Amino acid sequence: MTLAVEPLELPLKHTFTISRSSEDVASTALIRLRWNGIEAFGESAPTSRYHESVESVAAALGALRLGDDPYALERLLDGLPPAQRCGLDVALHDCIGKDLDRPLWRLLGLDPANTPRTSFTIGIAPLDEMLAKVREVGSHPVLKVKLGKGAELETIEAIRTIYTGTIRVDANEGWTPEQTVALLTAMAKHEIEFCEQPIPAGSPEKLRWIRERSPIPIVVDEDSKDANDLPALLGCVDGINVKLVKCGGMRGALAMIHTARAMGFKIMLGCMVETQILTTAAAHLSPLVDWADLDGPFLTADDPFAGITYDDGKIVLPDGPGLGVRQIADTAAFAPDARAEIAR
Repeated sequence: MTLAVEPLELPLKHTFTISRSSEDVASTALIRLRWNGIEAFGESAPTSRYHESVESVAAALGALRLGDDPYALERLLDGLPPAQRCGLDVALHDCIGKDLDRPLWRLLGLDPANTPRTSFTIGIAPLDEMLAKVREVGSHPVLKVKLGKGAELETIEAIRTIYTGTIRVDANEGWTPEQTVALLTAMAKHEIEFCEQPIPAGSPEKLRWIRERSPIPIVVDEDSKDANDLPALLGCVDGINVKLVKCGGMRGALAMIHTARAMGFKIMLGCMVETQILTTAAAHLSPLVDWADLDGPFLTADDPFAGITYDDGKIVLPDGPGLGVRQIADTAAFAPDARAEIAR
């Protein structure tokens, strides 16, 4: 097998701001795996929040000894940090699906009719800009509104005057427990579906305190990196957010999903700001979850790949082999000159 890693820079349609950061261009690592005449795609969208970067992913994958068997998933993925494992995991799954000439959802025995509707994320901005983004979204049935930098009630009240669909809110660790309970109690009249990660990760008992007092369900993201994090959350939250780059790819996501189901959690499948490669990989698992936040392709200005589509927000899976993703633009327009080429 040979592997090539390209840094991709993806300009965004709008500045994307959450409680702790802001960006106009997203960076991801594009992976091309070649084996037996097949070119397979992988991607990782690492973040400093979890102490990984595009550079660390490329350097680590460059040190691997891949061998010549893409089906040897346990050996190839064992011991890699999550973002590195995610990129290779997705490429290997795409390769296997292409080798067998079947889409991944079919290899997993899933029904593509059971995909959920995805939310569309509205990043933090001055209120008039946030309302303009909501109007731009139009009739999309689900919004996820980023909060955590003040004016929370004013923001939700204003959005509710122009939007009647489902609203979720996400504070990205931006509140205290006391703020959370006060804000969610005040927001309840606006029919908020759930609140995602209101407080800094690492305090399950504080989440339990919030859940016991909140009229709105609590879902965690930064507190639920992988399946090992879930036992500590039992009784503390209502649901978890699964992201491939946090848990190490599709195998890690399946472990989280099955563990969460056994524990009675509801499950959301999320994404970073990324191309269709990584979003489509997650989408193949979406018939297994309750909610989706797979809106990466909505946020980028020029995605060089095509994969999933949407029907009134409902995810439509591709029926091509593997991921079913195809390249539609030259990634050289997005990638710096630096490129790691690996042949093992």
